[in-house]
Amino acid sequence: MSENRFLAGIVSSTSESHSALEDAQGIIAGSMLACLGVMVLKAGGLLTGGTAGLAFLLTYATALDFGLAFFIVNLPFYYFAWKRLGLKFTLKTFVAVALTSVLTAVVPDFISIGETDPLVGALFGGVLVGAALLILFRHSASLGGFGILALYLQDRFGWKAGYVQLMLDGCVLLLSFFVATPFIIACSVAGAVVINLVLAINHRRDRYIAM
Repeated sequence: MSENRFLAGIVSSTSESHSALEDAQGIIAGSMLACLGVMVLKAGGLLTGGTAGLAFLLTYATALDFGLAFFIVNLPFYYFAWKRLGLKFTLKTFVAVALTSVLTAVVPDFISIGETDPLVGALFGGVLVGAALLILFRHSASLGGFGILALYLQDRFGWKAGYVQLMLDGCVLLLSFFVATPFIIACSVAGAVVINLVLAINHRRDRYIAM
């Protein structure tokens, strides 16, 4: 009987909650799309905001692989995720970040993306990353980043999360001038706008309540 209940917990879902199997599928699918988005952005020599932007900066400034850089820069943010959003969200996010890091290191050996126009790469890469985040958000996960820290600081000190996020992304943008041209940075900003448009238009909790 207990075994049946255990199996039911893995595969059963409701209109308001995903099953463990559905969460696993969502995290894997989101990580795969994120990997492809990163590959397209990298093929265009582009950057982006958040911890992914920091990882790109480290990749362009050093010989460090993006996957490893992305995993490392996200490590400090798990504490804030646990304090603000709970253990379940933190664990799912850790898995999503780790899987995305591994995929971005391994998949280029099997899928090759050639020379890419920066603006086109920004648009297509932005859509892919935005779709990846959309899937992960709907399964109570994320790809880490400044948003978690911004929410924590808002709770802890009353600082507006939006302003904190803007300030941190602005710092990444300023650092970008050391490794990229103004045109590449402009295209990168366009890609970031696309990512946020995908999320803003498609991610509404009153339309999609399952978590």
